[in-house]
Amino acid sequence: LSSVHPPSSSTQKPRLKPSLSLSLSLTMAKFFNTYFTVLLCTFLILFSLPLSLSDSSIHDLLRSKGLPPGLLPREVKSYTLLENGTLEVFLDGPCLTKFENRVYFDSVVRANLTYGSLIGVVGLSQEELFLWLPVKDIIVDDPRSGLILFDIGVAHKQLSLSLFEDPPSCKPQGAWKNHERKEKGFEVMR
Repeated sequence: LSSVHPPSSSTQKPRLKPSLSLSLSLTMAKFFNTYFTVLLCTFLILFSLPLSLSDSSIHDLLRSKGLPPGLLPREVKSYTLLENGTLEVFLDGPCLTKFENRVYFDSVVRANLTYGSLIGVVGLSQEELFLWLPVKDIIVDDPRSGLILFDIGVAHKQLSLSLFEDPPSCKPQGAWKNHERKEKGFEVMR
């Protein structure tokens, strides 16, 4: 039978000097601390940025918030929705469209989005009796009523929700003027 002998001192692992071991531990601690800090900062930055919802369209978002999808034109390039409800909608440039009357969209439209309303709208105007009035709020109080309320400052205007079922096409200002001239030209020819 063989006997078991304790390992000789020559086969034991060499021990590091205490100062080298401490230095190595501090270096690893600094590395993990830095790694954790970078990871935490990345996480915070990613989740504090505005929610850019390119996966779903602005029209889907409006629908999910109890608003008709046709409040904003097809030409919306992108939008952001902040956690506080601030909605920013970006178009390629200012443009005109028509609901009941002509409507002007700036290249950026902002509002506070809550269920059934856009409050504090900036960048949207509506033509009333040859005047352009800023739209301040858009509210759908009761979808069953079939009405939507536009607050244009001096008055509140109720329109049929059916006007906003489909997103309208929005034309640059110059294109709208040419379109009007053509229509007037045809009227004169009649």
